[in-house]
Amino acid sequence: MFTKLKQKLVISLAIGAGVYLFFIIYVNFNQFIESLSNFSLWLLPVILFLSFVNYTVRFYKWDYYLKLIKVKLNKIDSFYIFMSGMVMSVTPGKLGEFLKAFLVKEKTGIPMSKTSPVIIVERLTDSIAFIIISLVGAYIFSYGMVISLIITAVLIVLIILLTSPKLFIYVLHYLERSSKLNKYVVKIENAYNSIQLLLKPSVLFSMTLVSVVAWFAECLGYYFILRNFGIEINLMWASFSYAFANIVGTVSMLPGGLGITEGSLTFLLIGKGVSKATSVTTTFIVRVSTLWFAVLVGLIALSLLHRRDKKCCSDYNLGENNDKIQ
Repeated sequence: MFTKLKQKLVISLAIGAGVYLFFIIYVNFNQFIESLSNFSLWLLPVILFLSFVNYTVRFYKWDYYLKLIKVKLNKIDSFYIFMSGMVMSVTPGKLGEFLKAFLVKEKTGIPMSKTSPVIIVERLTDSIAFIIISLVGAYIFSYGMVISLIITAVLIVLIILLTSPKLFIYVLHYLERSSKLNKYVVKIENAYNSIQLLLKPSVLFSMTLVSVVAWFAECLGYYFILRNFGIEINLMWASFSYAFANIVGTVSMLPGGLGITEGSLTFLLIGKGVSKATSVTTTFIVRVSTLWFAVLVGLIALSLLHRRDKKCCSDYNLGENNDKIQ
């Protein structure tokens, strides 16, 4: 699995490099470098901190979901596993984050069918948070309302389908009749039981609010970047454009929304009268500080988790040998 992970990451890095090269050529390399030189480096730690705030708040949601479905996991292991999932941020629709369910299984033996719904609901609440910010912005700025409403409708239908007992029974009966598919019945039941707990109205509402707080931290970081370049744009517009670009990127199902999210951020700024060079530069900075910083954090967390597992195995073997000696 980890070999495939490395391959996907290398492919995503190559795609990302190609996307950014295209945008740099689009504005002229010298103009891009000149514009980049106007960025105050002291601001970078602030933006990275806000991104890490996003990850930490979302970890609270992950840990809460695990407790809700009665998955017992050491807090440190839970933190490392959640952060490890960040390495898959550059997969289509972030589906690679199912790595977290695999790591939980490796750590506890709990089947992925029970914990995978946590990743699904995480993505769902994150999408709802982006939609809430997008809808408010679309109403205020009269832009993107149709797209926002369509995505809202799709999310509502998805929630209904995921929580529908009738649909579940129908799927179950279909699987039971098929000799090839009936082996998935137990896994489907595990997943459905988890989904029912995770999508209770009170839980969905509270965790969506948590997602709004988490993603607002990155919206604030984007606002600081824009202000650094003297762009006269308020926090609400910065939040709307960041959320709208990310939700469009997610819907595209491209790895990390690469190309689509960058294009949306860039052309929303150009539409506001910002120069091409500055628009591309601010987009480049925010994506490095959010998407690619998340991948770096994921790699570090995965490495620390691996070292922690090796240490635990080493301590266990040492204790076992001592028992034999005694």
